[in-house]
Amino acid sequence: MGRAADHPIHPLFVDRWSPRSFTGEPVPDAVLKSAFEAARWAPSAMNAQPWRFLVARPGDGWWESYLDLLMPRNRLWAGRASALILILSARRLDRRGETVENVSHSFDAGAAWANFAHQALLLGWHTHGIGGFDREAARERLHVPEDFAIEAMVALGRRGDLDGLDPEFHAAEAPNGRRPLIDTVFAGSLETPAFAQEKDAA
Repeated sequence: MGRAADHPIHPLFVDRWSPRSFTGEPVPDAVLKSAFEAARWAPSAMNAQPWRFLVARPGDGWWESYLDLLMPRNRLWAGRASALILILSARRLDRRGETVENVSHSFDAGAAWANFAHQALLLGWHTHGIGGFDREAARERLHVPEDFAIEAMVALGRRGDLDGLDPEFHAAEAPNGRRPLIDTVFAGSLETPAFAQEKDAA
């Protein structure tokens, strides 16, 4: 797909990307169970496992409600997905019998989402994280308590061809790149790149 890592990593990490073109074919329960099982084993503060997942699939009675939560531009492509998944995270945890704020609930839910996405890819299914949806409406219509943060929505499906995708998205339907480590990893503070020597070698 034209992407290459700068340093040795498993191919899974460059093979995963976020297409918008999906076939719309049904996703088997076994695929979802495996992806959620991978998410279940993500690390979390005090093993609180704050993530929760709400799932909708075409024809299940929830699908149109989930699509209706999306911003209009996202509805143009997400309707061809095989599942839409809303990711929540519990804002509080139990610490030695006391309920306290969990300052890492979003961070931990992100770890679970990454596990989910990579396991889905290993099974031949792609995912696309979605931030453009109405969170207030989601809380109200899906009866999400205030104790849970609404993090993101995810579309899952088999990758399709461009014929089934709105032409508005054709040009962007390809894997994108990433910043080099020199732009993201620093020694002690943001002033000094941790691997500054790579700038001269580039």
